[in-house]
Amino acid sequence: MATTDAHQAPDAHGAAEARAERLPLRERKKLRTRQALIDTALELFTERGFDGVTLDELCDAVEVSKRTFFRNFTSKEDVAMAPTQDLWAAFLSDLETREPAGGTVLEMLQASVFAALDRMTDEGWARRVRLSRRLAAETPSMDAHGLHFCDRTARSATETLRNGLRLEDPRDELRLRLALDFLVAAFRYALETWVSLPGAPDRSAFAAELGTAFAAIPEALTLKES
Repeated sequence: MATTDAHQAPDAHGAAEARAERLPLRERKKLRTRQALIDTALELFTERGFDGVTLDELCDAVEVSKRTFFRNFTSKEDVAMAPTQDLWAAFLSDLETREPAGGTVLEMLQASVFAALDRMTDEGWARRVRLSRRLAAETPSMDAHGLHFCDRTARSATETLRNGLRLEDPRDELRLRLALDFLVAAFRYALETWVSLPGAPDRSAFAAELGTAFAAIPEALTLKES
């Protein structure tokens, strides 16, 4: 399975910026406002605690209205978990257009995760994910939000695969959900391992952890009692 930075073009970040610049001015402003809300929220929540910052204080810090906030996010939990949720949104987008390559569905899902990671080209994305995950570890409401988001994402992915692969066996629904459950479990393990690494591990380090976790799935299914 290919990883991210190993096959990514050297100017990927510049290409992403160029694509953003081609957007209409109004859309660019929306993206900048959304990013400012994410960055400010993560900094304030990290400094003062998730419950130590009100929504009004966050909006005041970014100089936007609560109406603008709710155009972008549903809650404080939503903005705090946006970096990882953006990755999964990219995963769903890739899955919708990915053509079958003759492998297993699990391999297809893994390829879409790596493709989504390739799209996280903003140089600050890795740091935002680490801040978000550390907050989630000590904030029960973020954990609950993440579980709900994960369930919605799994359902969307199942629907996409069911339609795209034209699966007809009634047992395929169960097989799809199990494949997604394996994927998500491996992803979570890789994410937590990556976040705990010393220093400031980048996307390539995360890709390496993902590769290790994904490779362990078949081994886990054949693990025997000692």
